[in-house]
Amino acid sequence: MAAFQAAVALGYRYLETDVHVTADGVLIAFHDDRLDRVTDGHGAVADLDWAEVRRARVGGREPIVEFAELLAAFPEARINVDPKHDAAVRPLIGAVREAGATERVCIGSFSDARVAEIREAFGPAICTALGPWEIAALRAGAWGARPFLARLRRRPGRCVQVPRRGGWGLPLVEPRLVAAAHDLGLPVHVWTVNGAAEMGRLLDLGVDGLFTDVPGVLRTVLEGRGEWYPTTGGPLPTTGGPLPTTGGPPPPPAAAPPSPAAPAA
Repeated sequence: MAAFQAAVALGYRYLETDVHVTADGVLIAFHDDRLDRVTDGHGAVADLDWAEVRRARVGGREPIVEFAELLAAFPEARINVDPKHDAAVRPLIGAVREAGATERVCIGSFSDARVAEIREAFGPAICTALGPWEIAALRAGAWGARPFLARLRRRPGRCVQVPRRGGWGLPLVEPRLVAAAHDLGLPVHVWTVNGAAEMGRLLDLGVDGLFTDVPGVLRTVLEGRGEWYPTTGGPLPTTGGPLPTTGGPPPPPAAAPPSPAAPAA
């Protein structure tokens, strides 16, 4: 929770996390499928009850939090979330519904099936990022296969969230793809970007949001560009594009919390 609090204290209201579900059905805000890498605990999250998981400490200090607790702790924040396993999808749907958070959550996944399940559950009420097949179609359309773009116009995805490169080092974030996404009315969010120079390059390219593990660096970059908007008494921070109106998709994410428990990638 401290990592999220630190990002909010910097002025961010766009947070990112991944979720897994414990053996007894508790949805947690955590990136890895095992505790071993970043906590003092051991074992696969899916094999452990919440009582065991909650005893683990990230970096030996911070407890792992439930996703519902995260939603409740930051009621003004927009949260981007990736269900990392099929088993996490139904608990995620339940948590978002229970919190009444459909208008401030955006869900993306490496799995087309998970994206489809989320869309089936919520319909157009929730923001979803394009799934892997849709990203492939967007890139094909950007390079001339226009029928793919026509199909995407009929799809419910509201944003494009991609790494700078895909499989086999294939470039994804390039002028053609950004332009094609914008032609479809889709903002482009890129992960995970931690270098100031690369942040500036991508913003110059026209991307609409950046996932980062170093929100302080991103803030400095945005301030230098005159594109940082403090949240105290003012609009939510953004990379310069317009904010959606109430009822629209969540605005583009500006930062992921600087925590090894929830990196953007």
